[in-house]
Amino acid sequence: MGLLSILRKLKSAPDQEVRILLLGLDNAGKTTLLKQLASEDISHITPTQGFNIKSVQSQGFKLNVWDIGGQRKIRPYWRNYFENTDILIYVIDSADRKRFEETGQELAELLEEEKLSCVPVLIFANKQDLLTAAPASEIAEGLNLHTIRDRVWQIQSCSALTGEGIQGRKRLYPRHLRGCILTEEKQFWL
Repeated sequence: MGLLSILRKLKSAPDQEVRILLLGLDNAGKTTLLKQLASEDISHITPTQGFNIKSVQSQGFKLNVWDIGGQRKIRPYWRNYFENTDILIYVIDSADRKRFEETGQELAELLEEEKLSCVPVLIFANKQDLLTAAPASEIAEGLNLHTIRDRVWQIQSCSALTGEGIQGRKRLYPRHLRGCILTEEKQFWL
């Protein structure tokens, strides 16, 4: 799996656990994306009330992915899951332009959180299979992602429904890893 290869150099030794926090507004496609990553059936997905946890073993790493519901009433509880996060994945519904401002505000607030300081962020511009979807470049510009300076970030077009773009090969150089140090050894392929 493409995303799993991000782990090759994230941890110094294999057989380590990596904690991934999967966030985004409701109906962005987080659970569908998680099920795609876990190679599970995506035909019966319901809105997440609370959270889902999936553990995926691959290439000597155990991914613990925390998929937290994105409904407005649940978002204040997101902060309960920030501790020890290695990677933040933020999912955006690229076809729901009416909510771009709301999703941008939520992402900006996440990036201000002290417990997520320096945590690499991968933004999935989901639902690219829909004709009304905004391209990832437009979303990046609209959310002013180019102003992020305290962490490594990447935006990736995808369709959680088809699996396209989820296992692409994008290079990410996380500064995180408990100290915000960027070295050649800490590069990952998504």
